[in-house]
Amino acid sequence: MRTSNPVFSRGPYERRSADRAPYLDERGADRLEQLYRAPAAGPAATGRMTMDDVVLSTALSLLVLVAAAAAAWVALPAGSYGVAGLAALAAFAVGLVLSFRQRAAPALVLLYAALEGFFLGAVTKALEAVWPGIAVQAVVGTAAVFAGMLLAHRVGWIKVTARYARIGTAVAVGFLVLLLVNLVAGLFGASPGLDSGPLGIVVGLVGVGLGAFFLSLDFAAVQDAVGRGAPRAEAWRAAFGLTLSLVWIYLELLRLIAVLRGDD
Repeated sequence: MRTSNPVFSRGPYERRSADRAPYLDERGADRLEQLYRAPAAGPAATGRMTMDDVVLSTALSLLVLVAAAAAAWVALPAGSYGVAGLAALAAFAVGLVLSFRQRAAPALVLLYAALEGFFLGAVTKALEAVWPGIAVQAVVGTAAVFAGMLLAHRVGWIKVTARYARIGTAVAVGFLVLLLVNLVAGLFGASPGLDSGPLGIVVGLVGVGLGAFFLSLDFAAVQDAVGRGAPRAEAWRAAFGLTLSLVWIYLELLRLIAVLRGDD
């Protein structure tokens, strides 16, 4: 048997392939030749993550999120902020667990999506009662931001470098601190006015911009993981990150639209 593998066609391996009787029986030699002639194993055979795995995992996560949001919309009366708050806290806890786990568990990712979806459904219904049409506007806006960032990533308009990531992360931390200060001040009746007027519009635009920044990091991380041959299970971590970024963008768009329509 002459092997088609150039590595095994030289030196002592050439002699063994020419004189196979001492080493292989007929059946074993035929099987070995079939293996040599077979195409190289693809990602599906080796357990490596592919873009298709990420798309499928993310689609399942978003499907669960939308279903939970629809359930909250139907089951809860408008203004059920208490239930929405509990769902948000539970989602936050699950998100922390996922963030610190070595491997992302599909069940936890879907649980996070369900809790977050329930929260979004309750909040959106309450806002829809005040500003009709805000839900559709926020959904369309989120889809537009996602599509725009995906296009920018594919054509190379945005280069995710270490400096880019550091600057964006620093802005995100400052933004979160600002929101926390606004929340605490609001509890004591001294809100700095981040939810209304020109300042509210600026804060809303910055929030949406940060969501777009998070998406750019997600796209780059997914591309890098696929290129490095990450395990297929990592597709669920990618799905969690993308879902988290989309939820951020949706909430910030709700805030921005509410500010813009505050005088309706």
